[in-house]
Amino acid sequence: MPTATYKKPSDAELRSRLSPLEYEVTQRDATEPPFRNRYWDHHEDGLYVDVTTGEPLFSSRDKFDSGTGWPSFTRPVAPERVRVKRDVSHGMSRDEVRSLAGDAHLGHVFPDGPKPTGLRYCINSAALRFVSASQLASQGYAEWAAAFGGAPTHPEAKTDNACAPKPAADAEASCSATLETAILAGGCFWGMEDLLRAIPGVLETEVGYTGGPTAGPTYEDVKTGRTGHAEAVRIVFDPTRVSFADLLERWFFRMHDPTTRNRQGNDVGTQYRSAIFSTSAEQERVAREVIKKVDASRRWPSAVVTEVVQAGTFTAAEDYHQDYLEKHPNGYTCHFLRD
Repeated sequence: MPTATYKKPSDAELRSRLSPLEYEVTQRDATEPPFRNRYWDHHEDGLYVDVTTGEPLFSSRDKFDSGTGWPSFTRPVAPERVRVKRDVSHGMSRDEVRSLAGDAHLGHVFPDGPKPTGLRYCINSAALRFVSASQLASQGYAEWAAAFGGAPTHPEAKTDNACAPKPAADAEASCSATLETAILAGGCFWGMEDLLRAIPGVLETEVGYTGGPTAGPTYEDVKTGRTGHAEAVRIVFDPTRVSFADLLERWFFRMHDPTTRNRQGNDVGTQYRSAIFSTSAEQERVAREVIKKVDASRRWPSAVVTEVVQAGTFTAAEDYHQDYLEKHPNGYTCHFLRD
């Protein structure tokens, strides 16, 4: 094992350097939502390191498709790099995995993995930073380069890292998320994201396109109004700090006009429609209840026309759209909170 040493930064430095989601996961033991995180379907060859310290933790050569929606590994790069402790929170008894140097919460380990270890390290993407094999030397991990020479060493490895069958049917439940994802559309996503990111309990926002049949949509496609996609915002939030019902009633239905079909202000077209893309049956139920409540309140003079549909594929928008109003404080927006 390479002998480089790593040290946990101060809490102040962690708060300034990590995203809110990364801090919540690594320092407060949260679990990000499945299938909507950066590495669950990531297939590049390289090293996964602790996002807080840079300590090497897992290798792409030991990564496999567990079917759970979280990055899964058969083992750490060295047993000394992680420590395991019993976790009895959330009404379950599990083995928590933490990084050695940074003491960061990584995820959990279960005895239902593939050969040769029979283990499944179910790890949060937000706890990891990826260093590609081609960049190991330039990023200070030259000692690890030899581990990525030649063909994958895992006996069942495939080029797409799906090197093992999915684990038992109850495996998904064993990695229960403590955070939740919402996908909301209400006109131009620049203004929507700017208001949503400031809500207490919202940890991460990303703008993109969803709701239509066109595969791999771009802004140039969506702006025509012919793709069926809406400009939307994907939100990761902590339901213990802001419930989905409050997110809708106290924020979403105040930051846009939900009574104008396929329109917000001067922005006209199906891409600007009001819609809630539910990520669970419970979200759908809550959304319909909140719509009835908002309608009955007479806050809006006309009926709410917000669609409630099951979430499908969400395609992240181009980089220049992300956090647009932070990059351009005087940029265009038609969104504001109504009293």
